[in-house]
Amino acid sequence: MNQRFSLNKRFRSFGNAFKGLFFALRTQHNLWIQLALMGIAVALGFVLCISRFEWLAIIGVSGLVLALEVVNTALETFLDSYYPEHNQNIGRVKDIAAGAVLIAAIAAFITGLVIFLPKIAAL
Repeated sequence: MNQRFSLNKRFRSFGNAFKGLFFALRTQHNLWIQLALMGIAVALGFVLCISRFEWLAIIGVSGLVLALEVVNTALETFLDSYYPEHNQNIGRVKDIAAGAVLIAAIAAFITGLVIFLPKIAAL
């Protein structure tokens, strides 16, 4: 399929992406918690004057956690709409996707500890 570039379609695709993000924000309490923790990390970053590399690490792991949470939400929404009845295998798939978010969240937490604990201890 050879479609011509359309600026109008690009803007619509951004609009669709924002609709998806707003849906996730409205429905996913874990996303609220993750955003709050990210806000704390950003505030600590400013207060403790972290380095450029440390900012990149915080931004990277925070972005990873948020992106995986949104992908997990998309997967759960899809599976729930096509398989509304309980299914052990579908439940397993959803648990595995949630596990991916957990791995990223643990990595983000450890990154925060490595960056912030020495600076807090030095105060």
